[in-house]
Amino acid sequence: MKNFFENKLNKGNPFVDRKDKKGEEKNTMADEIKENEQDIIEEQEENNEVEETSNEAEIAEENTDKESEKLKQDFENLNNQYLRLAADFDNYRKRQAQEREALLKYGAEECMKKIIEVVDNFDRALTMVEKIDTVEKMKETFYVLNKQLTESLSKLGLEQIKSVGEVFDPNMHEAVMQTPTDEYPEDTIINELQKGYKLGEKVLRPAMVSVAVKQ
Repeated sequence: MKNFFENKLNKGNPFVDRKDKKGEEKNTMADEIKENEQDIIEEQEENNEVEETSNEAEIAEENTDKESEKLKQDFENLNNQYLRLAADFDNYRKRQAQEREALLKYGAEECMKKIIEVVDNFDRALTMVEKIDTVEKMKETFYVLNKQLTESLSKLGLEQIKSVGEVFDPNMHEAVMQTPTDEYPEDTIINELQKGYKLGEKVLRPAMVSVAVKQ
């Protein structure tokens, strides 16, 4: 009964109603404050995210600029190296062309110097022939000239190919005859019809030979 009358009294009491309204207003303001605080927090978080994104973009742009500058520098270095190599190769090509031209022009110089000495002796021999009375003196002069010419050519690298008594070598000899015989082993060179020569390892002319074959 007591609670019933209190409720009745409170229900019609204006002071109680104001107190309740003030409590509701406080609750509403607290809720608004909380909502505002939440909005501020969310806005701050969004601003932080935007700032972080902006910083990342700036860092990425800075890295891109650095990479671009490095690539540019690398390209310039490679281009300079290419230009230097091209210039060096061009100089090398020109030197090679000059050397080839000089070789073609003066390559036989040493050879000609050696031959000139022999030609001089031939000229002297021709002068002496008019005064030679015997054949023996003529032979002696001829042998001297032949020896000098052979020695001069040998100094230039000319070498006579060995033939008689050697085994036939198709790289060095040219068989123009085959002689059936039992006196020599087969494929042995028994006669030289024309001398062969080589310069170093290069065959200038193979020797023309006759080769033994079985009867």
